[in-house]
Amino acid sequence: MDNSTAVNAEGQSIAAKGFGNKSGTEATGNEFLAFTLGREEYGIDILKVQEIRGYEQVTRIANAPEFVKGVVNLRGIIVPIVDMRIKFQLGEPTYDQFTVVIILNIGGRVMGMVVDSVSDVITLKPEQVKPAPAMGTAFNTDYLIGLGTLDERMLILIDIDKLMSSSEMGLIEQAVS
Repeated sequence: MDNSTAVNAEGQSIAAKGFGNKSGTEATGNEFLAFTLGREEYGIDILKVQEIRGYEQVTRIANAPEFVKGVVNLRGIIVPIVDMRIKFQLGEPTYDQFTVVIILNIGGRVMGMVVDSVSDVITLKPEQVKPAPAMGTAFNTDYLIGLGTLDERMLILIDIDKLMSSSEMGLIEQAVS
């Protein structure tokens, strides 16, 4: 498998073509990349995704938080890699053929996040997104857009901009106001 193609939990290849292209989805809904962490399914705005890669070894950075696995050199760009399973305290992560790195472009800053697997891209209409209940979850509900429902599936929709640019992540310089 080359590193620019990922596989989902069923071992099917997922092409990253068309990511970041805005087509006429505004009228019909928003597109989310669905991925798994532990037993839960999450979704992030597809327009923030630059590419999907298989997991590869990273270069560790001294004194980095545990959830920052390290950095990789992606075509000349040094990209920090965050393991979301560690960040959200979802048990001991395992790295196998399904482990995927989603390369994100947040405010012009490229970064990667490790997830268990990527399943598909789904389109959700506004009425399919419900507000997240305020309860003790693995992460602060400030980073949640809501819960997306599609048939029998429920996705936890993450505001990846807010999460990755939060001061606790320490990945993006905070704007001085």
